[in-house]
This record gives sequence, structure tokens and C-alpha cells, in this order.
Amino acid sequence: MSKIRLNVLGISYSQTQSGAYALVLSEDNGQRRVPIIVGGFEAQAIAIQLEGLKPPRPLTHDLFVNFSLAFKINLVEVNIYKLEEGVFFSKLICDNGQTRISIDARTSDAIALALRFKCPIYTTEDIMTRAGIVIDFESESKIKRPEPEDYRSEPVVHMQADLDELRDIDMEELKEMLEEAISKENYERASLIRDEISRRSDK
Repeated sequence: MSKIRLNVLGISYSQTQSGAYALVLSEDNGQRRVPIIVGGFEAQAIAIQLEGLKPPRPLTHDLFVNFSLAFKINLVEVNIYKLEEGVFFSKLICDNGQTRISIDARTSDAIALALRFKCPIYTTEDIMTRAGIVIDFESESKIKRPEPEDYRSEPVVHMQADLDELRDIDMEELKEMLEEAISKENYERASLIRDEISRRSDK
């Protein structure tokens, strides 16, 4: 059975489920997209890796990576192999240098781990035919890069005063503040500071 490689395109708010997010995977060298509904915790685990934030202590998926590598077990690939009643099923293909084993996993966890191991994500043509959609360019441009502080059970509102404060701070101090926020695991603050740094860098 031929495999289709997928890339993580981004995350957007779910239009169908309150408090959930749509993780969008894109077909490698193709136009089809696969949206997968994930919860706030799972979305945050993916977002932190995509955004390049480095927590001072390992989060659950980071712990899994550290544990696996300590015992010389590598995640070779992730396979999204079944779609049943709207639920995607995935397997982790692991290798210890001697044998390969397949482990069942929730798709959101599998993708969070794939990003950390930098391994490929695959699915089948059958799943792409059933779940794949073609998103026009305008709609796709609205798919945002995840903001880790968004993935909480309660919405987070940034005060305008916080934004104004950051705009008055020089770049070097902003970088120091970013490191401090990450060290204290204040990802909401870190995300705000990172966005201000990115805004200036894009000018």
C-alpha cells in the first residue's frame, strides 16, 4: 500500500467544536489538506514545538523523547492508518537498532512526537480520499501559526498595556525577557514577547 507523506501546516480554531482546535496537515507535493480536531492540551504540545519554545523542564512529550533516546529507541515514522467514525488512528514505528515495533497512539500525540523526533508522518490514499480537502489560497493564509497561550481551557485576553509596554523596550532587553519568561514557564508572556521580536524583525 502506497504511503502519502504529510506536513504540519498549522493550527486554527475549530469552527465546529468549542474549546477545540483544527490541526491541519498538508499533502507533500499535493493540494489536499487533512484537518484533525485536537484538544487544547494536545494543541499546546504541538504549538510549543512548532514555535521553538524550550521549556526549562521537560513536558510530557519531551519526557517521552528523553526516555526513548536514553534507551536508544528512535521514532522512525508515524502512520495515520485508519479513519473510523471521524476518529483518526495512528501508529508509532519505533526502532532500537535491532527490531522495529509498532505502537498505537492518539494521532495528536503521534504528531507531537513526530515533530520532536523530526520523523516523517504518513497516511494512506484511502484516508486522503475520504478526509482530504482542497483549501483555496485565501483560506489557507488564515491558518495561523499556533500561539501556545491560546490552548487553555479558558480564553486568555492580552491587555493593551502589556503590548504598549513591550513596544517601548529595546531588542536586547526583549530577548532577555523572553529567556526569563520561558525559564519561569510563563508561555503566555513568552509568546507575547516573541511576537514583538518577530514584528520588529520583519520590518
